Order: sequence, then structure tokens, then C-alpha cells
Amino acid sequence: MTIQLSVLDHSWITSGQDAAAAFARTIELAQRTEELGYSRFWVSEHHDTPNIAGSSPEVLISHLLAKTDRIRVGSGGIMLQHYSPYKVAENFNVLASLAPGRVDLGIGRAPGGLPRATAALSPYSPHAPSVDEKLEQLASHLKEAVPEDPSVAGLRAIPIPPSPPELYVLGSSESSGLLAAKLGLPYVFALIINEDVDAAARAFRLYRSNFRENAAGPRALLALSVIVGETDEEAQRLASENARIKFIFENGQTYTALSRQEAASLRFQGRYTTRSQPQQTVFGSKVSVRRKLLELQRDFGVEEFLVTTILEDFDARVRSYRLLMDAFPEAAESRTASAKAAYPKNV
Repeated sequence: MTIQLSVLDHSWITSGQDAAAAFARTIELAQRTEELGYSRFWVSEHHDTPNIAGSSPEVLISHLLAKTDRIRVGSGGIMLQHYSPYKVAENFNVLASLAPGRVDLGIGRAPGGLPRATAALSPYSPHAPSVDEKLEQLASHLKEAVPEDPSVAGLRAIPIPPSPPELYVLGSSESSGLLAAKLGLPYVFALIINEDVDAAARAFRLYRSNFRENAAGPRALLALSVIVGETDEEAQRLASENARIKFIFENGQTYTALSRQEAASLRFQGRYTTRSQPQQTVFGSKVSVRRKLLELQRDFGVEEFLVTTILEDFDARVRSYRLLMDAFPEAAESRTASAKAAYPKNV
């Protein structure tokens, strides 16, 4: 099975930076990873998080599409619980019309922030559809299916692009795998959120065994943290800089900061405790990381890795992505061949 490599970026606001600088780094990273041969570049959605600038992925995606030529650009992911499925379909149909064949729409089921941000984005309504129901509606809009609700008969998400955005289900649980299977959609398990490899194995197993028959068949992706250094020792040193800080509130809710810097920037009301835990990252030299990722591919049967590299030093981050692609030259060759077929004038 051929491996594809892709990138997930969070637009981190690192020490001494502002949001404008963070976005400039995201743009540069998209351009650099396109040159290296990565398949897709996804941006995340976070709200009320002081050191993450990416709160509006659809706006950022539009800019990234204009700044790149071939790489697919998408969301990892849109937090659908906050939004109208119809409006999301319209937004991404516009993007897919502006850049045909290059737009991905990854959908997340988590809130992407703490309760106060959730309340501000989508005030509670007992009659609101569930996230799963919204995802079914969104899939119907993108396929131009006839709505079941007679009150919106004939409704279309205009414009209709020549090539619709590719829809993905993102998750970190067995239920998300089952939902992706029910809808016949590609599935991304976020090992960067749920680091339980047994849970990932169960989710992929349920996804495949329950997948609704369609022409495309199941497609499994794994999102994970990777750091590649010139040597194993250097990669271990870089990886040791990362640690998750989990905030545990009195009501049982939790929030996990993905870096010590993010944790230091957060301010919460009420009482809470914190717990530090090492970031579960695949790290090492090119040889070591290639071996580890091939083991994960064998264990999970995934076709693609969606890689995030959390390093404050931007040059070290870019170098890690370069070394990772060096470790998988077949991934770059496969992507270049696909790009030549799809965009011959730009290659």
C-alpha cells in the first residue's frame, strides 16, 4: 500500500509573535510543503485560545488556495455543531469553484474550545439537530440530494462547483468511525487527541466492517504528531520540549493544552487542577521514523498520515517536514505524478 503524507497546521502564535506572524508562517509552510510533495494541507479550528490564530478555517483556506498551486487545502476540521450545514456547504462550494479539485472539507464533532466559546457560537437550543444529523444534512447538500424536509424542497447550495469538495469525518472514538462508515465517507482518527492506540484500532476496525458500500470504498487516515531530526538524539531533544497540560475542572470537564506555552496563556474561572503529560509523538531520525510509521500503517491499515509538528522554531519545523518526506520518497513521487496529471500547466 502506497503511503501519502499530508500536513495539519494550527497557526500557532509562538513566543514574541502576533496573529499576523502566525498566519504568515502558515502560508509559508503550505508553500514549502507543496514544494516537498505533500498531498494536502489542512488547518484547524480553535476558539478563544490565545496562542492559536486559526478560528476561521474557511477564510484561511481561501487565502491558502490563492497562495499555492497544486496542493489540496482543507479543514481539519470545521466544528459543525456551531453552524448551519447549508451555510457550510455554500462556503465550501464557493472555495471548490475558485479552486476546482483542490478543496477538502474535514468535519469535527468536538466544540473546538471551552464552554464559553461554545455558548457564544451556538446558544443552546433543545430543538437543535445533533452533530451527526447536521453531518448527514451537509453530505446531502454537497451531493445535491433532494432534502427530506418538504419545507426546503428544491434547495441547492449555490454555486455548484465542477468538482465538489471532498468530505471527511474526523474523530477520536469508535462512534466517529461508525458515523463515517454509515455515511460512506473517508475517516480520520485523531491520535493527536486520543493517544490510545487500542481505541484507534477499534475505531478503524468498526469503520471498515460497517462501511456502507459505494464505489470509492473505505479510506482511512491517521492524524498524529511527528518530529524528525538528523539523529535520534536530536529528535528526542526536540520532542522533549512538548508536553500536554490537562486542566480538570470541578464539574468533571477537561481541556488539554497542546503546549506549555498555550497552558500559560489560558485563564479560567472556577477551580481546577492541572496535570502534565508528555506529548505522544513519533520522533527520531529519518530511518527510525520511517520504520515507526510503516509499523503504524501495518497495524491500522491506513493509506495516509496527516502530520502535525509542534515546534516553536519554525526552521526546525520545516526541516522536520523535509526530513519526513526524504524518508518517504515514494510519497513525493506519487504526489508529483498525480499533480502533473491534474495540473499540467502548474508543474
